[in-house]
Amino acid sequence: MHNAVNHPERDKAWAVPLDSIDVSKGYLFEQDLVGYYFERLRKEDPVHHAISKRYGPYWSVTKYKDIMEVDVNHAIYSSEARLGGIALAERPAPEMFPSFIAMDPPKHDDQRKTVSPIVAPGNLALLESTIRERACRILDGLPVGEPFDWVERVSIELTTQMLATLFDFPFEERRLLTWWSDMATGDPDGNGPVTSWEQRLTELGKCQDYFTRLWNERVNAPARNDLISMLAHSPATRDMGPKEFLGNLILLIVGGNDTTRNSISGGLLALNRHPGEYDKLRANPALVTSLVPEIIRWQTPLAHMRRTALADTVLGGKQIRKGDKVVMWYLSGNRDEEAIEDADRFIIDRSRPRQHMSFGYGIHRCVGNRLAELQLKILWEEILKRFPRIEVVGEPVRTKSNFVHGFKSMTAVIPRRVA
Repeated sequence: MHNAVNHPERDKAWAVPLDSIDVSKGYLFEQDLVGYYFERLRKEDPVHHAISKRYGPYWSVTKYKDIMEVDVNHAIYSSEARLGGIALAERPAPEMFPSFIAMDPPKHDDQRKTVSPIVAPGNLALLESTIRERACRILDGLPVGEPFDWVERVSIELTTQMLATLFDFPFEERRLLTWWSDMATGDPDGNGPVTSWEQRLTELGKCQDYFTRLWNERVNAPARNDLISMLAHSPATRDMGPKEFLGNLILLIVGGNDTTRNSISGGLLALNRHPGEYDKLRANPALVTSLVPEIIRWQTPLAHMRRTALADTVLGGKQIRKGDKVVMWYLSGNRDEEAIEDADRFIIDRSRPRQHMSFGYGIHRCVGNRLAELQLKILWEEILKRFPRIEVVGEPVRTKSNFVHGFKSMTAVIPRRVA
């Protein structure tokens, strides 16, 4: 997010009446302006009641400590799909697909346990050489001295290859995973490929059909170490209905794809916007270890998570009523000066780099967080071996979304290889 002090949009953010502020508008994210509004809300109204034309009334929670309070308290703040789920954008029942991120315990816990072995330390160690081999191949295929789209050639390609491996999905058809991920998170008002709600539903139906074929092959075969096989053989998930199967697939596709994809893009942009930090990294490649969590904090690939209050409660001095929508803006919490020193600066050698909100907290903390970090770590290790610098040219095109905080495209140039 921009942090220019004398930006006209910043003046506007501080001048409008407080009760007219609605940070859910897609253009604020697409134009990278939302940070100015978050800055004001953190100072003047950290638990802010907003009324959105599109989403109705909701609470905007913008400070680290208040977000933490909501995130860890699943007894009061529910993720349950039938109450509205985990995002501000709600769909009618036929277009809602339950998944374990949009469930409360105990069902949440049982389903989550089913897929967590794939990202356990032992399995990550097995995946490491595959990730490295692919990162090397992708980087070695990049042109030197001519512009290319970093999002398309690197961010999407690396994460989609990884996802295909986790699902044991036909490798040559892996871009279907990218397409379904964009379908799942997009809406017709955004700048992505979703043209209508009907088209989205049709495409996600194709996703379900495709994976149902894979499921049917694997449920009748011995259990293997891929996500579909794990879901098909676990008592917690093998009897899922079709909608829940699709819901969990979407969760794993988006969780394994969108988030890391946008951190890979956001990291390159951050280093370009902070050339002193890029120099520091080149001088000491061992800083990759603290660079990675700082990229994930700085980018915050999912801007928010939403909960629904199960009872009347008080948050930050405000009365929350049963049934209210409560939105945790992780993107704002990660810029909270009271919780994170110099939060508005990108600093690759922070003393506590993992102190960020991007993975969430409590029972819904991101199950694949170590895999995400591993992919970024390997990618940057291999970049530093090959290229003294990768330059971002012009402004990137951002997603018009208040949920997936990311990039559609970003033009990059590699001036030269390491001698």
